[in-house]
Amino acid sequence: MKSKEFTPKLFSLLRSGISKKQISKDILSGVIVGIIALPLAIAFAIASGVSPEKGLITAIIAGFIISFMGGGRV
Repeated sequence: MKSKEFTPKLFSLLRSGISKKQISKDILSGVIVGIIALPLAIAFAIASGVSPEKGLITAIIAGFIISFMGGGRV
């Protein structure tokens, strides 16, 4: 059985070319998601019994990992 090589979506988009308009839309959507996700991460941390800083750190690190490894063209 042949295994398929994993390539993060960011690399395939950069290779195929991406327009400045699409990049600006992606940045705007990322800012909007961040506005929602960061307070939610603080609330989850408090509800879990840990400090709010740990929730923020977890959300930021997870956000970078997810944006680097995942994503889609649409």
